[in-house]
Amino acid sequence: MLRRQFIAGAAGLIAGSLAPRLAMADVPTAFTFDMSPPTDSREKFVAWGVAQRGEDPKYLGERFDRFGAMVRNEDLVNDRHKHAFLLTPREKFVLQQNLGRAYEHAFLDIGFGVTISGPHIVGRMTSNIDPKVGERVLEIGTGSGYQSAYLSHLTDQVYTIEIIKPLADRTRSIYDQLIKDGYAEFGVIKSKAADGYYGWEEAAPFDKIIVTCGIDHVPPPLLQQLKPGGIMVIPVGPPGAQRVLKVVKNQGADGEMTVARSDIYGGRIVPFVPFTKLEGEQIVGTHNN
Repeated sequence: MLRRQFIAGAAGLIAGSLAPRLAMADVPTAFTFDMSPPTDSREKFVAWGVAQRGEDPKYLGERFDRFGAMVRNEDLVNDRHKHAFLLTPREKFVLQQNLGRAYEHAFLDIGFGVTISGPHIVGRMTSNIDPKVGERVLEIGTGSGYQSAYLSHLTDQVYTIEIIKPLADRTRSIYDQLIKDGYAEFGVIKSKAADGYYGWEEAAPFDKIIVTCGIDHVPPPLLQQLKPGGIMVIPVGPPGAQRVLKVVKNQGADGEMTVARSDIYGGRIVPFVPFTKLEGEQIVGTHNN
């Protein structure tokens, strides 16, 4: 992930350029899993978001516009995923200099040599694992925190790992502040700084796993920590040329485990930052073979 750049001392510099919280007020209406923001009208959604979530109408309007593009592109598979996207304030997770681009299609810089994925890829990857309430989901590569925030509107068990400790600490502070602001749903997110290649053994097994960095193979520890019948989405391929795979782990009547793979973009290349590794407390190279 170009992650060795300026890790020491960078946390303070980058934190200073984080987006302000932007909340107009504390969130008036607490999140519930049956919360249903309007999806048929930009005007209705913006009014609802101001009244129920206390959010800025400017960003609410931009969120609805991106939502429309994602629906047309079939990145959101059902109403649960449509609501999850509309309920997740992406503007809270970008750097201040990128606020004007918060709802663009593009990946955006978040410092430390890494990025926040574009909303379309987040929607499509999440739709392909399709988490349900009560399912345990592991994310590898916390980054900005946006993906886990999105997941918290779909399940009440979210685990996320970030290898860059200053970034992990920064993102945890963002979650904690947003929880204080009234986004109680983010309280279900459990996070830690570690090498995600090895998963989160003490919290396993997981119903779903989502990997947000590229690697040339499926990490065996992650596959082992995936439940039978579980689903993982992961960018697999050489550096900068990954394909996003949906990996389904199945158990036969005889107990034998098999793995089925499919490409969620039909063979399209989608470059991701690399899956880096720790040696001791230092990030050194990648987990590619």
